[in-house]
Amino acid sequence: MFQGLPGLCQSAPIAAMNPTAQLLSVDVRELIAARRYRELREALGPLPPFDVAAVLDVLEPNEAAVAFRLLPRELAGEAFAELESEPQQAIIEALGDRASQTMLQAMDPDDRAALLDEMPDQAAKRLIDRLKPEDRRVTQQILGYPEESIGRLMTPDYVRLRPEWTIQQSLEHIRRFGHDAETVHWVYVIDASGRLIDDLHIRSILLAEPNNTVREIMDDAYQALSAFDDQEQAARAMLDYDRTVLPVVDSTGVLLGIVTIDDVADVVEEEATEDIHLIGGVEALDDPYIRTGLADMLRKRGVPLVILFVVQVITIAILGRFEGALETHLILAMLVPLMISCGGNTGTQAASLLIRAVSLLEVAPGDWRRVAIKELVTGVILGIVLGVLGVGIVYLVDVVGLASTDEPMRVGVAVGVAVLGIVTWAALLGGLLPLVLERYKLDPATISSPLVATLMDISGVLIYLGVATAILSA
Repeated sequence: MFQGLPGLCQSAPIAAMNPTAQLLSVDVRELIAARRYRELREALGPLPPFDVAAVLDVLEPNEAAVAFRLLPRELAGEAFAELESEPQQAIIEALGDRASQTMLQAMDPDDRAALLDEMPDQAAKRLIDRLKPEDRRVTQQILGYPEESIGRLMTPDYVRLRPEWTIQQSLEHIRRFGHDAETVHWVYVIDASGRLIDDLHIRSILLAEPNNTVREIMDDAYQALSAFDDQEQAARAMLDYDRTVLPVVDSTGVLLGIVTIDDVADVVEEEATEDIHLIGGVEALDDPYIRTGLADMLRKRGVPLVILFVVQVITIAILGRFEGALETHLILAMLVPLMISCGGNTGTQAASLLIRAVSLLEVAPGDWRRVAIKELVTGVILGIVLGVLGVGIVYLVDVVGLASTDEPMRVGVAVGVAVLGIVTWAALLGGLLPLVLERYKLDPATISSPLVATLMDISGVLIYLGVATAILSA
């Protein structure tokens, strides 16, 4: 009856843009209403967890709770982990405490901790208290690490080996405990104190002689993450070392858990989304766009717009200060939008390039001199090109009669020099501001396009009218 669903973007509600899931949910509703639970279990059972979540995401919480009760324990836990926080909590309420306890215990420890972290404290504590002692201990350990730390991502489900074991013993151990591990592609060698001393790819174990010891195939070289490092460090490390899983240790080197590529992919998506929002001049949304309420949307978009709107009053003051020059040379007033746009566009370009370079660790605050020289040279060259074009525009508007002037040469020179100054300043400003924020441990993405444009509106108008007044009054 059911076919696999196409891949979907997790940044939106799983089934929101999936017509297939919408159609399948009708069949699921019919089976639930008719109490044909065996058929429902047989229909959903073969589907991958993400596809199950996509189908159930469009159901009412009570309907989804019925379906989750019928799913195999492991599939239910994996599918539940694919849902967003809001539907997860609604289904938890519909399931009741006992069924919720079963659901939570079926989830991976890191996914379980992420869910509980989003819930109200009282509700989360009630569910934690109902977990099995071992599940409760692991969950509380993960929740004990700072928010957005690697400790919140890690899972304790991995395979440990001892260096004195033979390959045959190790394979038997992997067969026995590998079923509960997050992955067996990599296994970890620890000493008697639990400290990590090596990690081994499963290939090296499978190809080794059965009577050899683990120590004989060790190379004593491994990469590990600290549980207290920022989650972005995990993403960078996996990219740098081309790994899909990395071990997590404490300050003494004791192995605490592992972080897998699927957890890191979620972090990368969240961080990229937050940066895109900030660059666009919007506070990062807490929920997916479709599920964000009108009040939250207005607050997160309205506050930055109000601030930028008020700051623009400075531009009005500058224009008032040069009112006489604008009245004498009307063409200057007509070219104000042109000056504003060239500064804002140049500054936004430079800021976007540097924000990305900082996030990829291509540049650091200590590189500010190299960045300044690079942007200065770039700004001057671009400024000359645009300045020459500005001179041509002055002659063009004079010839076609859009605005006349008795001194097209002097006005043209004034515009060209002003454009050179504006573009050069915009390149420097956009290039150095992200480094300044990074230097003081602030997110460079807060240098949003609207903010750069507003700063350049103010400074660009000041440069333009100041240069034009100086040249035309000489």
